[in-house]
Amino acid sequence: MEFENITLPATTMTPTVIYPREATVLAAVCAIIFSIVGVLGNFITTVALLMHPKLRGHVTTKFVLSLCVSDLLFCAINLPLTSNRFIKEEWTFGPSLCQMFAFIFYGNVAVSLLSMVAITVNRYIVIAYYDIYSEIYTTTKIWIQLVLIWFVSFGLMIPPLLEVWGKLGLDRHTFSCTILPKDGRSPKKYLFVFGFALPCLVIIGSYSCIYWKVRESKRKLEGRSKLNGQTAKEKEEDSRLTTLMLTIFVCFLACFLPLMIMNVADDNVQYPWIHIIASILAWASSVINPLIYAATNRQYRAAYSNLLKFCKNNPVTKRTTWGSRTMGQSSNSPHYNEKRNPLKSDKPTKS
Repeated sequence: MEFENITLPATTMTPTVIYPREATVLAAVCAIIFSIVGVLGNFITTVALLMHPKLRGHVTTKFVLSLCVSDLLFCAINLPLTSNRFIKEEWTFGPSLCQMFAFIFYGNVAVSLLSMVAITVNRYIVIAYYDIYSEIYTTTKIWIQLVLIWFVSFGLMIPPLLEVWGKLGLDRHTFSCTILPKDGRSPKKYLFVFGFALPCLVIIGSYSCIYWKVRESKRKLEGRSKLNGQTAKEKEEDSRLTTLMLTIFVCFLACFLPLMIMNVADDNVQYPWIHIIASILAWASSVINPLIYAATNRQYRAAYSNLLKFCKNNPVTKRTTWGSRTMGQSSNSPHYNEKRNPLKSDKPTKS
C-alpha cells in the first residue's frame, strides 16, 4: 500500500527485501484483521443507514454511504491481497491484477477524500446559507455530485492505467503495486497535490469557516430560539452531525499523514519499520469510521440499534418503528420543511 517509488539499479537481478521479517508478519496480520473488521463494519453501516428512514433521507447520509462503499471495496479487495504479498514478501498474482490493485487503491483514497469534501461543503452551506440549502441540495444535484466524486477519483487514474502518463505496476524492491514512472515521467506528485493535499486544504478551510460562522451566530443571537430559520433543536442536531464529520476527517488525516510524510521524507526507505507502521495506520482509516459513528453520534447508534432489532424480530412489525426514537428533525430530513409548515405540505418538491 505504500506510495514509495524506488528504482532498482540495472545490474540488480534479484531485489533485496528491505523489510524485516517481523515487520512483514505484523503488516500481514493487521491487514487480515482490518479486512475482516472493515468489511463487517462498513457493510453493517451501509445496511443500517439504508434501512433507517430518517437517516436514509438525510443529504449528508448520501455522502457517508459513498465513503462506506469506498472503504468496503478497499477492505474486501486491497487488504486481502496486501496480506498475501506481505506473507510471501512478493507479488504472486500477475501484472494485470497488480495494475488493478493500484488503480482501486488510489481511486478509493480519492473517493474518500472527495466524499469528505462534499460532506464538509454540505455542513458549511446548512450553517452559513440555510435559506437556500433546499435549492442547492435537490435529489438530482446530489446524484450529480456523487457521480462526479467517483468519476473524477478513478478518472485521475486512467492516464497511468493506459500508460499515457506514468504506469501502474510492481515495484519489486518493496513488492508493492504502485504508480511507476514511464519515460522518466510520473503523475504521482501531481496526484498527491490535486488528489490529497488540495482536498485536505478545502476541508480544513471549510471547517474553519464553519467554526467562525457558528461562533459569530452564537454571539449575535445568544438566547434566541431560532438561528437562520432553524429551531434550537434542529440547530443542535446539525451541530452534532458537523462534529461527527469533523472527527472523521481528523482521524482520516491522522491515519494517512504519516504515510504521506514518510514517502516524501524517506523515499529510499531507510526506516522500514516506520514505513510499515505508517502503512498500517493508513489501512486503519477504512476500519475506524463505523466505530466513530457508533461512539459519537446518537442518530447513528439508533440506526445500528434498529438494525439489530430488525435482525432479531419480525421484519414486518419492525418497519413501523424504524427511526422512531432519538431522532431530532435535522435540516437534512427530506420532509423537514413539510413538518415545520404543514399547510405547505402539498407544495411540489424539486427533483
